Amino acid sequence: MANTQQKKMFEKGHFRVTIFGSARIKRGDVIYKQIYELAKLIGSKNMDVVTGGGPGLMEAANRGHKQGSKENQAHSLGLPIKLTKKENANKSLDIIKEFERFSKRLDHFMALSHVVVVAPGGIGTTLELFYTWQLIQVKQLCEIPVILCGSVWKPLLKWIKKGPLQKGFLSKNDLDYIYLTKNNKQVMQIIEQTHKLYNTGQKNICQNIVKYRIKT
Repeated sequence: MANTQQKKMFEKGHFRVTIFGSARIKRGDVIYKQIYELAKLIGSKNMDVVTGGGPGLMEAANRGHKQGSKENQAHSLGLPIKLTKKENANKSLDIIKEFERFSKRLDHFMALSHVVVVAPGGIGTTLELFYTWQLIQVKQLCEIPVILCGSVWKPLLKWIKKGPLQKGFLSKNDLDYIYLTKNNKQVMQIIEQTHKLYNTGQKNICQNIVKYRIKT
């Protein structure tokens, strides 16, 4: 069963959007609803969605995707992590791969992603943002768009531009693949543009498993 799941996870020809976000945001929250609707749109376009597989915004993404992909073959993938405090995988996943180490889990996110959406979140979400960004910067990952979803990220970008960027700790072109968005319409415009490039075989929109190798 595990081998079958693994093969499905890395099935060629599937365009995958990874959504990172807080496990603490509950149903009924406006952000939860936004991510649910975003993932529903992604599913309706026959694109896979990848999350950490847990509660909160991860659940919102997997639930929304499952609703939107009813008429196609898109997958809802979850990469849950074993924690000391038991946290069950959400019930809207088609494919699950559980991890004991965050580092190996992050590697799988990177191998699977063609677009990364970063929804509001805390330390874990911020780590996932910077891990993705660093690998793009040093060219160990394809030049995929990193889409910041929500006003929570605006002060962070402002600090980066006024602090590390001004001091020369990073280059202006390191910001080329970071997109700050206001709503799902803007997010989907970037995703669909990237999907179009992927379908035409553009060299920078590649199957990341080719460039960012892990043992599958």
